[in-house]
Amino acid sequence: MSLTDDQVAGELKKMTAFIKQEAQEKAREIQIKADEEFAIEKSRLVRSETVAIDTQYERKHKQAELSQQIARSNVTNKTRLKVLSVRQELLNNIFDDARKKLSQITGRKDEYGRVLEGLILEGAYALAEDRISVRARKADYGLVKSAIDSASSQYAKTTGKQIKIKLDESNELPEDCAGGIYIISGSGRIDINNTLEERLSILEQEALPAVRNTLFGPSPNRKFYD
Repeated sequence: MSLTDDQVAGELKKMTAFIKQEAQEKAREIQIKADEEFAIEKSRLVRSETVAIDTQYERKHKQAELSQQIARSNVTNKTRLKVLSVRQELLNNIFDDARKKLSQITGRKDEYGRVLEGLILEGAYALAEDRISVRARKADYGLVKSAIDSASSQYAKTTGKQIKIKLDESNELPEDCAGGIYIISGSGRIDINNTLEERLSILEQEALPAVRNTLFGPSPNRKFYD
């Protein structure tokens, strides 16, 4: 049975509406899927960028901390070096002042005579020979001769042995020497520098740790004191 024109138009209208509805539903499905994929991709990009930003921030933070540590270390080292320099200058001044005052010792005759006797005895004990010679400043000859007599007697009393101590007047110590004596063994092969300058130099080396400790206290970085 053939359809009329109106019936054909109605069927076409229904088919068009159905196709349109299917297309709309398909479009909605595509939109929903696209929105989901967009949200997933957006979330992934946000996470990725967040991680990248956090990583960059952490790297810059570490660089900043390292720069601060280096700056603090440089300031600390410069300060430490300055403190050490000032301390060393103070120690040098102390011993320089001591050197300037050496001449005052020779001005106190009685005290200086005992010093000379001790220096001669020290050399005699160290050399342990039956004869030695002594050199001194020409200005000290009188005191040195007296000190030789006293030292010879004390040496004999202490060791039970006689010793001959000669003042070598042919080789006097220079007048700019602060004082003290120079001792030569009988064979002439061994000499002992017991001038006041030399004794102060030895004292400076040996007493420096104690002087430094007295002035500045013990070093917190020092572990051994032997």
